[in-house]
Amino acid sequence: MTGLEDLRGIGLFAGTDDDQLRALLAAGTEVPFRAGDVLFTENSAADSWWVLLDGVLELVRRVGREETRLGAMDVAGRWAGGFRAWDEHGVYLATGRATTAGRVLRVPAEALRALWDTCFPLGLSLIEGVSRSARNYETMARQREALAALGTLAAGLAHELNNPAAAATRAVDALGGALDGMLSSLQRLAAAPVTAEQFAGLDALRAELGPRPAGSAMEVADREDRVSDWLDGHDVARHWELAAALASAGADVDWCERLAAAVGKSRLGPGLDWVASTLSATGLLGEVKESTRRISDLIAAMRSYSQLDRAAMQQTDLVEGLESTLVMLSFRTPAGVTVVRDFDPRVPRIEALAAELNQVWTNLVANALDAMGGSGTLRVSTRLEQDEVVVEVGDTGSGMAPEVARHAFDPFFTTKGVGEGTGLGLDISRRIVDRHRGDIGIERRPGETVLRVRLPIGAAAPGATAPG
Repeated sequence: MTGLEDLRGIGLFAGTDDDQLRALLAAGTEVPFRAGDVLFTENSAADSWWVLLDGVLELVRRVGREETRLGAMDVAGRWAGGFRAWDEHGVYLATGRATTAGRVLRVPAEALRALWDTCFPLGLSLIEGVSRSARNYETMARQREALAALGTLAAGLAHELNNPAAAATRAVDALGGALDGMLSSLQRLAAAPVTAEQFAGLDALRAELGPRPAGSAMEVADREDRVSDWLDGHDVARHWELAAALASAGADVDWCERLAAAVGKSRLGPGLDWVASTLSATGLLGEVKESTRRISDLIAAMRSYSQLDRAAMQQTDLVEGLESTLVMLSFRTPAGVTVVRDFDPRVPRIEALAAELNQVWTNLVANALDAMGGSGTLRVSTRLEQDEVVVEVGDTGSGMAPEVARHAFDPFFTTKGVGEGTGLGLDISRRIVDRHRGDIGIERRPGETVLRVRLPIGAAAPGATAPG
């Protein structure tokens, strides 16, 4: 068993009197270990303070699918953990695994705090203040990034909504004029007068035309010239306006001859006016329909992206989240960037925090767009690998240096200029993926940089708070 003499020989306890050492021994427990034993695990609550007495512990941390060795506790007196003595959210920063047999003194965080309160209350206050300040600064930075991202997305959504909304407004205004033209031409036809048989023939000829241009631009222009000449030769008013509308819909001289035969010369002008205004109204209604459909699609994408009216933990369609993210970021996608989708239809829904995964996709896609500088290929793919779903976001940008790749997931690490980012995007993404018991990594290929996320098909970890 560990005694006073054991602790006196450790440099960590130099200057500590016997009463304090006895209190430490009374609060702690000697824990023997063998090679391969894991004493504590990264990201779990750091509710014990571990002091090495003899032996060796290596400290490792997972980075993607790999384990990285951060260092070792190989000298008596080196310690780890115990952070919950002064930080209620403290977690182990690495996993402690024994490489030889040995012993540690394990002191519960509550007991360690009590010893600090008794022996060095000022020191406890100082370390609590430092820990609280660091956490507050990180929280503020995250909130700032979230607000900035929200503002950017809101501005982009407003821009995307403005175009179809403006188009619908213009079409509705023009539709009023087209309807007035229809009513006016009908009144003139009735005054001619027109028989039911003549009007039926006129309507049948109208049905032969379409609201979209028939043929190439050159063919339409040639047809318009011929129709305009025919109308002018038959003394039809505004022949140049009518010719443009009729020729675009597919009318030619033969069609005009058949219409003249069906309604007679006295009804030719109002009959053509009625056909042209009807075609205009039909086309404008199509524009309104397309514009409102676009607005509806954008709203649906926004609801999917934000997960409004949905449970936090749910069966999640990853492709739906990726598609809604691409829609939300379409305003940031330059014309020179080609978006390639490669979605495996075998990928099942997974239990996940859908809104948080959408935040991951946003960070990855936004970084990929930034890396390409206005031109390139953005590849977004999903596939099934055994019991995991793999999501990849690749870009053909300038690439990522090995040193950048090593630190990409570190908090506050960024390669962007001042004011362009907080360096929390990939750190937050890593935390979210960790919470889903998945992993995230970077692969540098010739001509492409790939951010790869692996998520288990099984249930995600409970809770919605990232590890501290």
